[in-house]
Amino acid sequence: MDYSKFMDDNFDAKEWVNQAFQTHRDPGTPKDQYATTLVMKLQMFIQEVNNTLEEAGQQALQNLPRVMREVDAVRQEASLLQDQMRTVKQDIQKVEQNTAHSMQTLLKLDSIKSRMKTTADALKEADNWTTLSTDVEDVFQSQDIQTITAKLSGMQQSLQMLVDTPDYASRCQHLEKLKNRLEALLSPQLVAAFNSQSLESAQMYTKMFENIDRLPQLYKYYHKCHKQQLLQAWKDILETKQDDTVVVWMTDFYDHLTSTWHSQVKWCSQVFTDPVPIVCDLITESLASLDPSLSTCFANLLSERGETLATLTELKQISERFAKSIESAVEVHMTDSLPHVSSLERLLQTVYAPYRPYLVKYKTFEEVQLSNDLNNIRLDHEEVLDTVQLLGESVNKLFHSSKEANDRCQKLTNGFGYVSLLEAHKTYFTSYCREFRRVLINIREKCHTSPSDDPDWEDWSHFQHSLRIIQTTGDLIQHVEELDQHIISCILHTVGKTVGTSSPSKDADKRLSQRRHTLTFQAALFLSSEEEVSALEQLVTSLEEGDTPSVLTEIMSDMSKLSEEVHKFGFDIVFAQLKRYLSNLSNMEIWTSRSAGGAMTSDLPTFSLSPQEYITKIGQYLMTLPQHLDPFTLQDSSTLTIALKHGKLPYTDEQESPEHLADLWLESVAKGTMHVFTEEVLKIHELTPHATKQLITDIDYLTNVLDDLGLQSSDILRNIDILLKATVDTFAEAAEQMPQRIAHAISSMRNIEL
Repeated sequence: MDYSKFMDDNFDAKEWVNQAFQTHRDPGTPKDQYATTLVMKLQMFIQEVNNTLEEAGQQALQNLPRVMREVDAVRQEASLLQDQMRTVKQDIQKVEQNTAHSMQTLLKLDSIKSRMKTTADALKEADNWTTLSTDVEDVFQSQDIQTITAKLSGMQQSLQMLVDTPDYASRCQHLEKLKNRLEALLSPQLVAAFNSQSLESAQMYTKMFENIDRLPQLYKYYHKCHKQQLLQAWKDILETKQDDTVVVWMTDFYDHLTSTWHSQVKWCSQVFTDPVPIVCDLITESLASLDPSLSTCFANLLSERGETLATLTELKQISERFAKSIESAVEVHMTDSLPHVSSLERLLQTVYAPYRPYLVKYKTFEEVQLSNDLNNIRLDHEEVLDTVQLLGESVNKLFHSSKEANDRCQKLTNGFGYVSLLEAHKTYFTSYCREFRRVLINIREKCHTSPSDDPDWEDWSHFQHSLRIIQTTGDLIQHVEELDQHIISCILHTVGKTVGTSSPSKDADKRLSQRRHTLTFQAALFLSSEEEVSALEQLVTSLEEGDTPSVLTEIMSDMSKLSEEVHKFGFDIVFAQLKRYLSNLSNMEIWTSRSAGGAMTSDLPTFSLSPQEYITKIGQYLMTLPQHLDPFTLQDSSTLTIALKHGKLPYTDEQESPEHLADLWLESVAKGTMHVFTEEVLKIHELTPHATKQLITDIDYLTNVLDDLGLQSSDILRNIDILLKATVDTFAEAAEQMPQRIAHAISSMRNIEL
């Protein structure tokens, strides 16, 4: 039986017993008998363990004295070793003190030796310079360029040791003149080697120029040779395709440049150590030296076509395809070194250089284009119905042009012209709102012209027209909100996706490769001034941080004002009839009469009087108002609700829109009625006792009508009613609780002194 499991740290008695019964018990043996046998074996094993422990304990007790003696011996040896180490330390300190002066002397001698060696090397190089300078003329006469290069290289090495000599500058000038002589001697051979693409010759000359530190001059020869070939290719394209436009010329020339880049990088990689910046600079210099230049070709094409933005966008798409093609090709070969990044940046700057003078005027171009689009949107017609319909149809046309402008901004400026575009949009929508107001004034004048002499004549078609105009303003506001969010999304997805300059990478090499993807660099490809770049950065940062929820705030504000004006226009149409009923209220003769037709005196009770005709007409108009409002306000509640949210009705408070807009219209008209009614009442100069009762009757009638409509009378109306009903004795007490304006007006017309 395996007893080793009793030593496990995670021993489980139940598991051991179950395993013992499963693996060791004979199936024919009863479990209780096997359990008894197992217990007996365990007891015997326990006894054996106890005996082993006892023997081990006895042996440990016997060995303990010997262990103690050995520990004491080790302690004595450690003490002796400590004393010896202390003695050695003292000896070392004594040696250091005795040899310090000698060590300083040795250091001085070593320093003297090093200086003497440096001096000897300098004298040797100076002597070498003298020897080389003497032989250089003979070497130049031999025309052996290898020997000349070796001599100049040796002189250059010698000159490095003569930096502190008084005539160092003159020696540098002398060496430079010799290098220029060698370069002039090699010039025809260099041109021939680069023109013929001779690999062996180019490698040899590269090694020579590298030895004399003249590689930049060698690159210039390479650029000069191949630039002439590229410029000639440009002239050939213009001559063979002179009937075509710059669009075709650019396409063909860019294809030629791309092919040249690939072939030259492949060839230069076998000649130069770092071919990518060299070939990039070749393309850059060639583009900057075209005759005629791309800027001139652009100007000629624009003068022919006249469509500035469309033409520039078409040309820019061609340039951008070339730029992306070259950039992708460069990234395959380039490393994160500064020359690679800088050369590609210069190339991209040159590709987009012809567009920057036009992009400075991008705002003006967009304003002109949007103004032309706005002029093509017809808003006026002789008939009111047709004019209202034109206003409604103008919304889609208006925002179609604005979205086209947004697309142009992305295609022409890659989104970096959004600051200018927002300004152009502001001008565009401001002009539209101005035209909308002008049309609204014309409609108002036509609606005020009544075709009937009947003072009770009502034409609810005008109100229907006003509601359709309100729906148009709601549609305008809804489209502005959608355009706002669309522009913000476009800014964040085009400009905002560039690497933020505020959080550069910790790795320096990675920062180099990221530099041309930063907003600052990409914006500089299209924007000329730092102010424009800074404004764009601030806009993007505020949008990314959520500080600017809207970029069309001023436009939205103007639309809200327009909505309020349109609501006022609709209200005036509905309220015009009520205003006519109340127009002459303060000058009615009844207020100064002592009786009505000789049959009514001031002693009659108030309830015996009937409301006058003007107030009954007002009541009838208010009672029939809901049935006129409901069919119109239910036509398009969504746009009406949006318009009402941004432009409230007159005489209404700032509050959430009710479930039914008809209720809010009814409230507005009722409050307007009470306001005009109370103002007219306060203009009455005199009220006889009979007129006072009549006015109370009129007010009570109006109050009952308002109650039937579910509306409350205004505070001013209730105050006037209280003061009119107050007796002479209680008037002063009631007036104390009222505003002075109302109290003085009522007391004056009732001839009661306060």
